[in-house]
Amino acid sequence: MSLLDVIGFGLKVGHLFLLLCCWFLSLISLNWLSNGGIMTTKVGFIGEGGHAWIKFWGLVLDCVCKIHHNYYQYFGSRKVTKNWWRKLLIAWIVFGIMASLWVFWYMSSQALEKRKETLASMCDERARMLQDQFNVSMNHIQAMSVMISIFHHGKIPSAIDQRTFAKYTERTSFERPLTSGVAYAVRVLHAEREQFEIQHGLTIKRMDNVEQTPVHEDEYDPADLEPSPVQEEYAPVIFAQDTVAHVISVDVMSGKANRDNVLRARESGKGVLTAPFRLLKTNRLGVILTFAVYKADLPPYASTTERIQLTAGYLGGIFDIESLVEKLLQQLASKQTILVNVYDTTNVSQPISMYGSNNSFGGLCHVSALSFGDPFRMHEMHCRFKQKPPWPWVAITTSVGILIISLLMGQIFHATMNRIAKVENDYHEMMELKKRAEAADVAKSQFLATVSHEIRTPMNGVLGMLQMLMDTGLDETQKDYVRTARESGKALVSLINEVLDLAKIESGKLELEAVSFDLRAILDDVLSLFSGKSQDKKVELAVYVSSKVPATLVGDPGRFRQIVTNLVGNSIKFTDKGHIFVTVHLIEEVLDMEVEGNLNSSLSAYPVVDRRLSWAGFRPLNQDGGSSSSLADQINIIVSVEDTGQGIPLEAQSCVFHPFMQVGPSITRNGGTGIGLSISKCLVHLMKGEIGLASSPQIGSTFTFTAVFSNSSSNFNKSISQPVNSKFDSISSEFHGMRALLVESNPVRAMVSKYHIQRLGIHVEVVSDLSQSFSGVIPLNMVFIEEEIWNRDICMSVSMLRRNNYGIAPKLLLLSNSTSSVVQAGFSDSDVPTPFVVMKPLRASMLAASLQRAMGLGSRRMYRNGEHHNLSLSNLLHGKKILVVDDNPVNLVVASGALKKYGAEVVHAERGKDAILLLTPPHLFDACFMDIQMPEMDGFEATKRIREMELSINNRIQGGELSAEVYGHISKWHVPILAMTADVIQATNEACFKCGMDGYVSKPFEAEILYREVSRFFKAVSDADEKHQ
Repeated sequence: MSLLDVIGFGLKVGHLFLLLCCWFLSLISLNWLSNGGIMTTKVGFIGEGGHAWIKFWGLVLDCVCKIHHNYYQYFGSRKVTKNWWRKLLIAWIVFGIMASLWVFWYMSSQALEKRKETLASMCDERARMLQDQFNVSMNHIQAMSVMISIFHHGKIPSAIDQRTFAKYTERTSFERPLTSGVAYAVRVLHAEREQFEIQHGLTIKRMDNVEQTPVHEDEYDPADLEPSPVQEEYAPVIFAQDTVAHVISVDVMSGKANRDNVLRARESGKGVLTAPFRLLKTNRLGVILTFAVYKADLPPYASTTERIQLTAGYLGGIFDIESLVEKLLQQLASKQTILVNVYDTTNVSQPISMYGSNNSFGGLCHVSALSFGDPFRMHEMHCRFKQKPPWPWVAITTSVGILIISLLMGQIFHATMNRIAKVENDYHEMMELKKRAEAADVAKSQFLATVSHEIRTPMNGVLGMLQMLMDTGLDETQKDYVRTARESGKALVSLINEVLDLAKIESGKLELEAVSFDLRAILDDVLSLFSGKSQDKKVELAVYVSSKVPATLVGDPGRFRQIVTNLVGNSIKFTDKGHIFVTVHLIEEVLDMEVEGNLNSSLSAYPVVDRRLSWAGFRPLNQDGGSSSSLADQINIIVSVEDTGQGIPLEAQSCVFHPFMQVGPSITRNGGTGIGLSISKCLVHLMKGEIGLASSPQIGSTFTFTAVFSNSSSNFNKSISQPVNSKFDSISSEFHGMRALLVESNPVRAMVSKYHIQRLGIHVEVVSDLSQSFSGVIPLNMVFIEEEIWNRDICMSVSMLRRNNYGIAPKLLLLSNSTSSVVQAGFSDSDVPTPFVVMKPLRASMLAASLQRAMGLGSRRMYRNGEHHNLSLSNLLHGKKILVVDDNPVNLVVASGALKKYGAEVVHAERGKDAILLLTPPHLFDACFMDIQMPEMDGFEATKRIREMELSINNRIQGGELSAEVYGHISKWHVPILAMTADVIQATNEACFKCGMDGYVSKPFEAEILYREVSRFFKAVSDADEKHQ
């Protein structure tokens, strides 16, 4: 196993740990996201902190992916990585076994050393005590030798006899604990032997035959001893302790060993020990300590010769070694009994055992030296434990524990590596599945794009042909059939859009635009979309936008329109009476109104649910301080859609925002797929807001959502909204300074009507009934009367108008929900002019057109829904030469017919190569509508080549290589090219702009979408020019 494998293992473990951490934290963050944590943070319902957190996690995951890629590139591909950890596992197990054996050996050796130390301590203690007690006895014997020298040999007559000596030694025996007896032998020359024997009445006996033939105590008889043979001198015992009285008359010089000790004692003047021998009578091993007794006149520093000459006798102490050592061991009782052996090691090769048995199991042995004061004799004490050493259980259990731990760690390592291998395999499988999923996602997107294109392409022909058929001479029945077919086709296109939106949301590819737009104009367009249905169902439809909401905002107008359209469309489906009311406020304003309690009125006087319940769960609204925005350029709005429809059961309210979920069978199914609210919720979250509802069966529902937009004061392109706004401003400027009276008893309805009238620059005064309508003195230009008040008090209305004192009667306008309900009776015979009817829902453009018709200002034509777009398109496209490129003949006919309808001159091309030839400068085309998916060369490639060609010509003109006169005095060629396709995938939209296209028009054509794109490049023809033409 190389160092590279070890590094690979470390990287593998670190990588696994990093993956686990990221997985754990990702679960936390995803849980936070699922609970709406990011969508409802303090700053703009997601906050800068939320964005920073998302970006941080993106960077972390990117780093993890890079580490994982590099790791598997350099280590994961090596074949050795499959088996190296098994070798490491075997090495670890071997190491664990060796470590446990070493621990066992070390702990056993430590226990053995401790046992040796214990044995040495015990042995040394016994040897020291034996030696100390021997020294005490030796000192006392030496002191007795001095006493004998003084009191026996130094006095005449002697002060000591056998009786005195025996009594004295008996009483002082405690001072000699190791001696079994003391005897004194006098020195007798051969010439003095006879006299000595006569004087003491005894015969000098010899002792060497006793040594050769030991006798027991009961067999010993001193009379049996033989007389000592003739020799130069004798040393018969004359004084003896009672315990050894049997040695009296025995010649200690007759034994060889004793003779040598006696001679050494008198020459050295010190105590001398004999070799161990069997004592008389007791037959036990013993030694004799001998001191020479000198005459009193011995000089202090006498020579050997002087010592020999002045020797008077010999005092000996008899030591019974066996009994003495036995007594000593009894005094030192211990928990661990040891065996003691005492040896005379003067002859090292043949030591003499003085005590103990040689039977042992051969275990530990400790030798302690003994010194008995005789340097010539050497003694040792050998100690052994009586019992065998116990098993080293601590060492065994510890080593076994270490072995078990090492095996467990090996098992853990094995399991971990198996787990890592499994995780790696799972990761590879997951990555493979991820690649497949991504490929499937791409395939799904391509499939959706293809299906969308393939469905929209014929639908474009169907809807286009139906529209062209509507412009022919049809009777009412035929028109109704065509209108029904066209509405069904639009419903199918709407369904396709919803499915595509849901697919883009699920894949995370839905992005919001950031353009400047007029929120009030978008709400007017939504009202125009549903005005026909609301009038047919006689349901009042109204919009109110607070004056505190800025005129223009920066965001995604299309997605905002989609949310409001979904909510209003649902309300239209399930509301058969009452009203549908859309309100827009700032969040701070709604909080103030909530405190004041001004949200409890109703537009149609029908009971409604408390709309405050619909935003009760919004986190920013529950915090003190109102808006969660901390940036000056952020605008937080709250939009409510209130209706008096059938309501939603409580059990179904929790699932209305789920995809493909609809309210149960208790409510009649009115069409739809059930994904509109789900898409709306996702779009609201993308706008950093929240959505909620409050509903009660048979009373109605209120849907409320919040959104965060930017202030239009930032540097954003406003070209998208400027054409419409400029047109509206030119119309509304005709009414600036006029005064109007609004007769309305319902405060909510009066607020809505006043809001729309004031948008035209008209000063409005509100009264509750007709009796107050003409009480003022300020002249009025117009009077708006609610239809209910006019029908209820029609007679009073005519009377009041006749009593008007003004020279010019104000224009009378009735605000009605349906043309069939307007009562015209009572005007035929009166001088009061017939009132003009203003149809609800009120919108600024429609109201301006109605006032122009009533007051004779500007054009008298009243536009129906979408007619102002048609008129504007006619002004924009009149006389323009447009190239339409499409490989489908039906689409060419439809596109050409739609553009020719607005006065454009259309040229056809079926291939991208033809478009390149036709758009090669110089040319006279004002714009080009190009299909994307075409054979041979698609629209992307054709547009790219056209842009390259234009750029080359522009550079050559600016460089002077080409003359601008040849190219129509145009130094910068750039024809607007608009993509024309049924593919509405976001990626396709991005590809359009990437290749150089200027806009995007989806099939089938809609007047509003077409006008929005075309108005970016063409200027409208003025009314005067139009009349002149």
